[in-house]
Amino acid sequence: MAYYVGVDLGATNVRAVVGDETATVLGSDARGTPRGPTGIAVTEAVLSVVRNACAEAGVDPTAVVAVGIGSIGPLDLAAGVVVGPANLPDTVERIPLVGPVSRLLDTEEVHLHNDTIAGVIGERFHSERNPDDMVYLTISSGIGAGVAVDGNVLSGWDGNAGEVGHMTVDPHGFMTCGCGLDGHWEGYCSGNNIPLYARELHEEDPVETVLPIEDPDFSAVDVFEAAGEDTFADHVIDQLAHWNAMGIANVIHAYAPLVVSVGGAVALNNPDRILDPVREKLADMVFINVPEIRLTSLGDDVVVKGALASALTGGTGDRSHVESPP
Repeated sequence: MAYYVGVDLGATNVRAVVGDETATVLGSDARGTPRGPTGIAVTEAVLSVVRNACAEAGVDPTAVVAVGIGSIGPLDLAAGVVVGPANLPDTVERIPLVGPVSRLLDTEEVHLHNDTIAGVIGERFHSERNPDDMVYLTISSGIGAGVAVDGNVLSGWDGNAGEVGHMTVDPHGFMTCGCGLDGHWEGYCSGNNIPLYARELHEEDPVETVLPIEDPDFSAVDVFEAAGEDTFADHVIDQLAHWNAMGIANVIHAYAPLVVSVGGAVALNNPDRILDPVREKLADMVFINVPEIRLTSLGDDVVVKGALASALTGGTGDRSHVESPP
């Protein structure tokens, strides 16, 4: 039997799974993504979850045939590393991935993708419902997209196609993104930036609110939990809907998908507050066909399962020569 590994390196968590030729998961492990002190700590976390997933599966790491990695970006594919990730501290300048994973598993078959590209591979590999023209969009710690056009998954020469969270949606630059530039979609609507955006809105109009605006632990969760009970929280969510609809409309005009499948913690935990308002707004914002906007059926597993699918298919996600997954 041949064994394969999938890795999901996110800004919040790092996960690994071990699977067989049918993409059946035999073992898994996960932990929080280290915040430093350097990128080597993140690399060590990746190696740790891979070892533990192999141990749970009862598989010697050197028996693994291939591995797929879905990672936060930006990527340097030639070097096999992440360089200057926007949603980790500035001390995390470089995260080596391909070389260390290759040495651990004793295989040169290491396929590195942006995490959202792994996500669209997972969507298409694990569901026959998904068409050749689709987008997987994540709204989580950051925002990004994996895109398939005419059945081809777009990667780009450096692996960084789909960084749609860094589209400028606000030319006035009210918010600064984690990448350091102003007016980016991610600067308003990602899980990391929603509380920062709420603080800025409240500073402009300091209305009464139950939200713990000044609390250092104030988070996006607080905003969504107060929705429907707090006028200011509702205002913040209305503003998020505006920017999300604008960002998704831009993605639709760029790629003409039939389906936009949405994942990431912010969307998965708050689908009614995130997706319903976008669906209502798109008809008035989109010049071409308005695609189906739906929540991913793979939940939190979409990237790691896409990474596993990449390992099985030599990085393409084409399952025509792979045993049917369950």
